[in-house]
Amino acid sequence: MLKTYKSHDCILFIINLPNICLKVLKRVFVGFLNNLIETKIISNFLNLSSIQLSNALLLILIYPVITRIIGIDNFGVMMLANTFSGLAGIAINYGTNQSGIRDVATNINDTRKLSSVFYVTLAIRLLIFILYIVTLIGIYWLNIKYYTYILLALPIVIAEVLNPLFFYTGNEKLKIYNISNLISKVIIIAVIIVVIKGPGDAKWVNTIIGAVTSATYLFLLGTGIVQFKLNFKIPEKHEMLKIGKENFFLTINNVSVQLQQSLMVFALAKWGNASWLGAYSLCDKVIWSTRIIIISVSNAIYPRAAHLYSEGPMIWKRYMKKMKGLMGLMFFMGSLIIFIFPGLCIQIISGEKNEIATHFLRIMAFVPTVAAFNALNVVDLLLSKNTKTIFNISIILFVIACISSFTFVKLESPFWIGTYTFLTEGSALLMYEYVIKKKSLNG
Repeated sequence: MLKTYKSHDCILFIINLPNICLKVLKRVFVGFLNNLIETKIISNFLNLSSIQLSNALLLILIYPVITRIIGIDNFGVMMLANTFSGLAGIAINYGTNQSGIRDVATNINDTRKLSSVFYVTLAIRLLIFILYIVTLIGIYWLNIKYYTYILLALPIVIAEVLNPLFFYTGNEKLKIYNISNLISKVIIIAVIIVVIKGPGDAKWVNTIIGAVTSATYLFLLGTGIVQFKLNFKIPEKHEMLKIGKENFFLTINNVSVQLQQSLMVFALAKWGNASWLGAYSLCDKVIWSTRIIIISVSNAIYPRAAHLYSEGPMIWKRYMKKMKGLMGLMFFMGSLIIFIFPGLCIQIISGEKNEIATHFLRIMAFVPTVAAFNALNVVDLLLSKNTKTIFNISIILFVIACISSFTFVKLESPFWIGTYTFLTEGSALLMYEYVIKKKSLNG
């Protein structure tokens, strides 16, 4: 009887196993949502993520339209100028979209200090922009083939000078920024469709994107000055030198990160074949979109993190540990969807099936999860102003990216090419975790 009873229980357990699993998953999911609500970052995330997504996804939607109007060759040149201007924008921003959030958040109740942060940030950007203009004039004599495209993309760089994201994120008042960006992107799409008529107009696409964005940011700057009653203040020399010194390594890191993401594309263009380049570029767009969301989440947490860190590093450490788990779980779910349905993701983006791209994307699927676990490690080093360590890690990662991109392309293996992004992101996570644990042990 005893054996029969045990067998009966075992059968009942197996029959009820799916229901038990569903109940466990339900508890985990409800707990996950409750934790998100308790952290009070949902409203910040929704606002900031929609900003980032409206900046990127609406433009991604217009890319197929642009391609049909100007042709693939001209589209490539247009994107070359866009990428060049994007790198220049990172240098001109000089890490202020990151350090500025911290400085605005910690001085939000002091109008005098807040004004100082605001105008010093704009001044350092303007100074670097002037240097960029001098550089543009200088390279004119090098007879660069696509110089006209780069010159007409100048408004994109001007937009980065005016970008007030640091200010609105730091004071956690993102509604007007959000709405303004959504409107500007709709205007960009409409103007491009109306104005760009054929291949001969390709050089004006970046001008339109930059001009509309610059006008939007100028409006937001004026609104911020009036709303927060910021008094104009000419930055002092020591203030400029301070931000110049503190953000130098951070800027090099940002440029390095941008190059790391582009190296495999450059390597495939130089040594690979066209079909692999196209397939990898599609997958890179998917991973790039998830990076935007990760940045949105970490930026939504940043103001809260700055306040907690000012109260005490240990308070921030406990909060960071909790949030890393939540972010890891959130993006693991997304990675799982990409891993299971890579072909569907590619078809949604490109409008057609591509077996090589599907293979690449399945290998790259869990890159967002690794990046999510590492996002708050970067925030931690930013809060402690340990930008030199960020710089050192970025240089090591850049070397890893250079060697691996060249080697993997030469191996002519889709598996290794797909592994490239995971390798660089995994290396970053290991190095940041090592540095933070070492810092904690040293007190």
